[in-house]
Amino acid sequence: MKLHEYQSKQIFSRYGIPIPKGRVTTTAEEARNIATEIGGRVVIKSQVLVGGRGKAGGIRVAKDPHEAEEIATHILAMEIKGLPVRKVLVDEAANISKEIYLGITNDRAARKPVMMASSAGGVEIEEVARTTPENIIKEHIDPLLGLKDYQARDIAIGIDLPKQHWKIFNQIANGLWHVYQDCDATLAEINPLVITEDNRLIALDGKMLLDDNALFRHPDLSELRDLDGEAPSEIEARKYGLSFIKLDGNIGCMVNGAGLAMTTMDIIKLFGGEPANFLDIGGGAGSDKVTAAMKIILTDPKVKTVLFNIFGGITRCDEVARGILVAIAEVKPKVPMVVRLVGTNAEEGRKLLSDANMITADTLADAAQKAVTAVKTVKAGR
Repeated sequence: MKLHEYQSKQIFSRYGIPIPKGRVTTTAEEARNIATEIGGRVVIKSQVLVGGRGKAGGIRVAKDPHEAEEIATHILAMEIKGLPVRKVLVDEAANISKEIYLGITNDRAARKPVMMASSAGGVEIEEVARTTPENIIKEHIDPLLGLKDYQARDIAIGIDLPKQHWKIFNQIANGLWHVYQDCDATLAEINPLVITEDNRLIALDGKMLLDDNALFRHPDLSELRDLDGEAPSEIEARKYGLSFIKLDGNIGCMVNGAGLAMTTMDIIKLFGGEPANFLDIGGGAGSDKVTAAMKIILTDPKVKTVLFNIFGGITRCDEVARGILVAIAEVKPKVPMVVRLVGTNAEEGRKLLSDANMITADTLADAAQKAVTAVKTVKAGR
């Protein structure tokens, strides 16, 4: 789950990380009032969950409250990469002397969080890693011990931070670590962390990604979710407790078990097809859940075939078959259906489906090949 810049910075502030004065608003009139309160120049920043806001004209500087209102009016009428701008953040403008990158994410190889910093702030860290990887300083953090003072100091030295800023930098780095840990984040990032001309360290921008699987521990953070940035199918899937990710292919996938779902996608690609989604209906899905999953898959106009790969352990194959038939009766799909059922009550399930004239398969490889062939047949028939 992604957080907006203003949401991330509000959380940062609670952990002692200095941020600019400012507030978020949904109206241009209020943007003018906030600019009046702040005084001087302000920055009007669109709040949408995509990158490239500045290049799209979604971040602009206003020299006075009147101009702030004009700019806010323009930005609030924009769409950036297909997403409507519903809010703007009005922040005091900073006179920047130096920009720094500071962030924490998971290092799966090391099985630890890693804090990264670079003296080349204000640009994407991926670009820095590609062009000048030597400019990125890394410190792995033991989750039981937390970030140690010497690690924050080593980072400060590595990015050539003037010694006069080490104390506040240590506070910011530790604050960011506690944000990351307490919020079950997968990314907590300040880009840029700036040194102003009057020698202050300020988090000018903020970004956070939260682990969806941990949101049950954070109902307050769950309420911050912005549905504009999510596919409608993923929103619908969440209502039914389905693990669903939309992809760009044309073979819809319904599988029980995340590992089996990944394997199914790989086998589809092996035989020259492209999966349209990742969908795990879970271990004990009944016919109602299968019906919901089926409807979600078929809302994608790119889907030309649906492949079901069900291993009946906890999930009974006949229950899945009934769910598929109920979904077909309700949705009336016009695309071929390929089904592979193995496990508990598999024979009963296959009989139900074969009686409905669906394409069945005995093995995953056979199912994938039949799905790819079905897609080609559909395309050829157009």
